[in-house]
Amino acid sequence: MAASCSLPGTQDLSALRAKLQGLLRFLREALSICNAHTVDFYTESVWEQLIDVPPETVLAVLKKATEEAEARPAEARPPPEAEGASGENVKPDEFMNLKKSHEVQAMSELISSVADYYGIKQVIDLGSGKGYLSSFLSLKYGLKVYGIDSSNTNTHGAQERNRKLKKHWKICHTQSKSDVNGLALKMAKGKKMQGEIQYKANTEEECNNSPTSQEMMSTSEFLPDFSVSVISNIRKQMENLHVCSHREENLCFANAFSLIDLLPINAIEPTTSSRMPKRKMSEANKERRKTTSKSTESNIYSPLTSFITADSELHDIIKDLEDCLMVGLHTCGDLAPNTLRIFTSKPEIKGVCSVGCCYHLLSEEFEDPHKECAQEKWGFPMCHYLKEERWCCGRNARMSACLALERVAVGGGLPTESLFYRAVLQDIIKDCYGITKCDRHVGKIYSKSSSFLDYVRKSLKKLGLDESKLPEKLIMDYYEKYKPRMNELEAFNMLKVVLAPCIETLILLDRLCYLKEQEDIAWSALVKLFDPVKSPRCYAVIALKRQQ
Repeated sequence: MAASCSLPGTQDLSALRAKLQGLLRFLREALSICNAHTVDFYTESVWEQLIDVPPETVLAVLKKATEEAEARPAEARPPPEAEGASGENVKPDEFMNLKKSHEVQAMSELISSVADYYGIKQVIDLGSGKGYLSSFLSLKYGLKVYGIDSSNTNTHGAQERNRKLKKHWKICHTQSKSDVNGLALKMAKGKKMQGEIQYKANTEEECNNSPTSQEMMSTSEFLPDFSVSVISNIRKQMENLHVCSHREENLCFANAFSLIDLLPINAIEPTTSSRMPKRKMSEANKERRKTTSKSTESNIYSPLTSFITADSELHDIIKDLEDCLMVGLHTCGDLAPNTLRIFTSKPEIKGVCSVGCCYHLLSEEFEDPHKECAQEKWGFPMCHYLKEERWCCGRNARMSACLALERVAVGGGLPTESLFYRAVLQDIIKDCYGITKCDRHVGKIYSKSSSFLDYVRKSLKKLGLDESKLPEKLIMDYYEKYKPRMNELEAFNMLKVVLAPCIETLILLDRLCYLKEQEDIAWSALVKLFDPVKSPRCYAVIALKRQQ
């Protein structure tokens, strides 16, 4: 039975539009930096075209900003290790991997809380992939989950994984609750993540190199100082947009509605000045969690294969569709906005929790205004204001929105040398082969190369170009020509990194404003659900419909 209680206040549509206007004013000046392609950095004289100061000045400004931020008192906040998603003694290295374990536990508890609020048991997981989230929701929280993915391979893998989970489920109810968590996730993927999380640059597609196995160069002496305090400054714009932090304050709102204590103190009515005690678990939630030790028909996960669009008819896919929640963990490209469109159009869907990713794969309505296209529903923009502005980010800017600022801040670094190699190679290709644009990708050549000369020869061979026509001296002359300017590329990439949250904020605000424009939405917000170092795409768009 659904709970009856008032929802916490959030900023209204007019306030969010004002934030959008300010963001657009800034991006009109900065968007050209975000859209510059690293591959063309030297061939198109990007630094000279866009930046009026030396690279040393840019790096010095960033370092100074770091020092000023460090001098201010840091905000009191518990360390990540203390912010357990379920309040249990969890050992992440026993799960699938640290990143996925962190995401699944945090998101599943939130989904369970929303399901408890509405008193419903059915969940639709779009882009369910290998079924990690779906399996956990079903086994731990007793929810009936339909996981829908466009890949047959993923669906078959999820079915096999779920079969093994059910086989071992009898073991779970004899163990402690924390052991149940561990077994469910361990069965989902039986291998451990070794060591610390490696930085994987999202610039991979721009430079066509994989940095995961490369020896990263230090981006600058200032990088170790580019710390959490600076990130806090950069994220201020997002915090001012009423982005809620998942456990920033352990608050409650009423018996059954807590959204696992995700909102900060200032999200509540101003009259609530004192910290409210943490709510007790609702009776409905207690009852459902008791049933998770039993294998019943209501406690199932059904993987399905279907390509989902904004116009997909759920009744054709799920025969027993009932009041439900729609969720998506790192839904790729247009699937994230389409999830929100399906939510607003289907009365059975009472709530949505969507964490998107792969912004570069979004379709943009105004990216190519001269190109005729029959597409009616685009990935971006969604809200009326940005449509009226005919705003376009551009693919490179959307790609830069995927850059992991927080991971760079903790020492992940940027693949400066591999990006430098690729940019110089492009100049060689342009001068020696007369090719200005090439659709073929170099790929993971850098990690397999012993030197710049080796990199160039292997890359040319992969691109189908005759590398024998270039003498060694000519190739090395290009290297010596641009080596003194490597700091330009380094400084430019750092600018793109610090601008990344601005593009991501624009995309997320667009989705939130779209939800605010709908009449039957009772509550909607952006929630910082994950630790951004573990999971850079950490913001969830959450919305709840009015109860009938």
